[in-house]
This record gives sequence, C-alpha cells and structure tokens, in this order.
Amino acid sequence: MNRHLSAVTFFVDDYEPAIRYFTTVLGFAVTEDKVTGEDSRFVLITPPNSSMSLLLSKAKTSEERALIGKQAANKVFLILHTDDFYRDYEHMLANTVEFLEAPREESYGIVAIFKDCYGNKWDLIQTA
Repeated sequence: MNRHLSAVTFFVDDYEPAIRYFTTVLGFAVTEDKVTGEDSRFVLITPPNSSMSLLLSKAKTSEERALIGKQAANKVFLILHTDDFYRDYEHMLANTVEFLEAPREESYGIVAIFKDCYGNKWDLIQTA
C-alpha cells in the first residue's frame, strides 16, 4: 500500500496577500490556482521540492475566521525543512519574519520557531 498526505488546509483572510507572503517571503510556488465558485478558489502553494502543499482556504464562517493564526492553538503548527538553515533564516529576517527564538543547535539539527503573517507557529529546521 502506498499513501501520502498531499495537502493541509490553511485558513486565510484573503487569497492574494497570502499568496504574496508564501511566494515572496517563504519561497513557495503556486502549484494550482483555479476558481471553484463565487469568492472561492482552489489554491495550492508548495515549498520547493516538496510533495506536501498548503491548500489556502478563505475563511468564510465565524468558526473558520477564528482559526486564522490559531490552527494549532499555541503549538507549532508546521515544520519547514531546509537544506540551508542560515540562508533561509537570513532571507526571512530580511522580510520581517518574526522569530520567537534565536537559532539553536540540537542533536537533530538547527532549529528556530517563527510566526507566519497570521500568527501560526512554525519550526524552520535543517536536520543534522
């Protein structure tokens, strides 16, 4: 049996600013973008060389809007692996990404927690 996760829903308040953030600041690519209804799109953004994407979903209900920036409560929501931690760290700092800690070296690699433009926590990690 062969299975894998292909996407995770990521609530946003508007498509265009989210696309701009993920492509410009985090270096993701738009891998699919199609209109699926009035004020509704199917937008996949994907990190380079990744088989996993974020499915941007414009929050429409009060329940969905309440999840923007809090998709994992106060825990790290997503882990972004990189092949060059300091290259990406410096690029992100230059683009005003808020890191919650200085980079730290652990037995498993170099890691630092940052917040995306909505407030969700991520790990940026280069494994050892």
